[in-house]
Amino acid sequence: MNQRLLLGPLVFLGCLLIGCSSSPVVPATLVLPVPMQVSYENELGLARIGQMLSSPGLTSEQRAELLFQRGVIFDRVGLRAMARLDFNRALREKPDFADAYNLNGVYFTQNQEFSEAYEAFDSALELDPDYEYANLNRGIALYYGGRPRLAAQDLKIFLDAQPDDPYRLLLWHLALERLDPSLANMMLQQFQQNYGTNEWAWDIVHVYLGNKSEEQLLNRIAEESSNNQQLAERLCEAYFYLGKRAQQAGDIDKAEVYFKLSLSTNVYDFVEHRYSLLELDLMEQANDN
Repeated sequence: MNQRLLLGPLVFLGCLLIGCSSSPVVPATLVLPVPMQVSYENELGLARIGQMLSSPGLTSEQRAELLFQRGVIFDRVGLRAMARLDFNRALREKPDFADAYNLNGVYFTQNQEFSEAYEAFDSALELDPDYEYANLNRGIALYYGGRPRLAAQDLKIFLDAQPDDPYRLLLWHLALERLDPSLANMMLQQFQQNYGTNEWAWDIVHVYLGNKSEEQLLNRIAEESSNNQQLAERLCEAYFYLGKRAQQAGDIDKAEVYFKLSLSTNVYDFVEHRYSLLELDLMEQANDN
């Protein structure tokens, strides 16, 4: 059974999401998963890697790989400081570790340390010029660093590697929209026509194009998700892109609600979860200025 909860514009939920000091802005339809919890497998993985790191005779490369894998698990369960510490330790053991540079760059981006993020992604790409996820993450860093033209170039490289991926298309669209909204919409339509399928995520593109409603998207996610994990992951993604769409339309309160809903899934290692948190940080900074 799908675990879903459809709610109208309830005042208490509006207070929870955006604070009781302002009028509640809650979408007409909400689909809420049970927030993801730390799994037994991840807890066991952390314990096993900790034991392996205590083993004598490890080479620097073996130690670096173990530290990196533990950092990935820390990242997956939301322990960002521990993850970052392990990635830095991995780089000390293996200075040419492209994956560690890449994930370090993601953390620099989340902390708005953009110069350091660019350097980390540049290092990853110098070590592995075909590392497309470094292009993705550098493109996102450039986007949030206020350099949309360079961001669009990196995100287009990432899209070209898999042009039928709606997430890659949406991220490129967000950067391109800052440069030329008309062109961004035209390219979104063109890619949808050339590559679109019945996969649920293409419904997000249809919402952006005005072909489907947000309610239709959320209802489909609720109806077709086979378990709570799938529901949480899909909602994490959908709510982020709906937040960006509301932001583009100037509806900042609604955008804030959607970013908080994306965060509430606890899918920590998804791009959309990471940058929902950054979006909220940026909103808070804008309000303080």
